[in-house]
Amino acid sequence: MKRLRQFLKCAVAFWLFFGGGIGVSDAYAADAARLDTLFGALSEADPHDASRIEQEIALELSRSGSDAMDLLLERGRLAMEAGDVQGAIGHLTALVDHAPEFTEAYNARATAYFMAGLYGPALQDIGEVLSREPRHFGALSGLSLILEETGDEAQALAVLRKIAEIHPNMDGLSDRIARLELALGGVAL
Repeated sequence: MKRLRQFLKCAVAFWLFFGGGIGVSDAYAADAARLDTLFGALSEADPHDASRIEQEIALELSRSGSDAMDLLLERGRLAMEAGDVQGAIGHLTALVDHAPEFTEAYNARATAYFMAGLYGPALQDIGEVLSREPRHFGALSGLSLILEETGDEAQALAVLRKIAEIHPNMDGLSDRIARLELALGGVAL
């Protein structure tokens, strides 16, 4: 656990200071210009519009450009919804193997790994996601949950504040920030 905490501190520090502008070209589908527009709108949207924009971003990120890869993603997500985490990991690993440039494949698999309690592999996939799309608030949220569950509330709070810059109206975000601020002895703003 101590090693995991040390790794998390280094990974988060690296991402917060250097990762915000790093991006890798994604040969799979997501339209970069459209994502830029959507993320720009998301940071300034009211809560109602933010929910719609969040869904549009999720749809854009989920486009692999291949019906077969989209089917693997859907099967992995359905397996998670059904509570078949190992089945989900299997589908999503096949997706990553066949479409290693598809960012959302890593994000979905990170979620499945998290659900299985496999934080190391989840963090590895979150790192892949954030190296390709540093604004991926879902991956950032997963990172903050892992940090909090492993006892690093300060880093979890830093990640949540980064999410607030990207998606200030994310469901439950202000409550999570306030709770961690209080837990760390600060005053919630």
